[in-house]
Amino acid sequence: MLEVICETVQDAIHAAESGADRIELVSALCEGGLTPSIALVEHVCNYVLIPVRVMIRPHARSFIYDTYDQEVILKDLLKIKATKAEGIVFGALKEDKTIDYDLLNQVIKHKGHLKLTFHRAIDETTDYLSEIKTLLEYPIDTVLTSGSKPNATEAIDLFNQIKHEFNHKGIELLAGKGIQPDNIEEFITLTKITAIHMGSGVQTHHAVDPLKVKAMVNRLKQGA
Repeated sequence: MLEVICETVQDAIHAAESGADRIELVSALCEGGLTPSIALVEHVCNYVLIPVRVMIRPHARSFIYDTYDQEVILKDLLKIKATKAEGIVFGALKEDKTIDYDLLNQVIKHKGHLKLTFHRAIDETTDYLSEIKTLLEYPIDTVLTSGSKPNATEAIDLFNQIKHEFNHKGIELLAGKGIQPDNIEEFITLTKITAIHMGSGVQTHHAVDPLKVKAMVNRLKQGA
């Protein structure tokens, strides 16, 4: 399963036509990804047939959100829920770098039919394994993680340690950050994880490159 980060309608069309399985739709990828406009969400969902999960992140300062941020998050959530998007991508931390479960519960309460990916905020927690164990008790669909390392390829042992719990809970373990055409097959061989998230690795000049997406799809199939 290949999920590709997209910032524009054209990005999304290129990703879908080149064999990607899912889109993570964001704005400001250079800032790590922020909430895209509702107009963009609507247009992308109208132009592609593959699932679209939409980033909900009101600012790039941190993953810590005050009361005003939380109001924006929930308002964006309600608007996204009214589109054809399959799901949302969200994560929040408290000042002590533990997951903000109060806010997560609010998002879960209001998300309705939308699937939920908890994003790489998990990689910034102080006790990664403990937070993963607790997070997997929540009704989420996917966790996007680099295994608490700068690059997923540096966390092979940790991925092998946690993947069994993900399988047991029926939650998708989506590996992202640092996976490239020259290391994806080795990563899959060593971890048996075949849900891969990619951004810059399938881009040329900051736009989704159809040839790179096709190459990654083929390498993913070979690795699997």
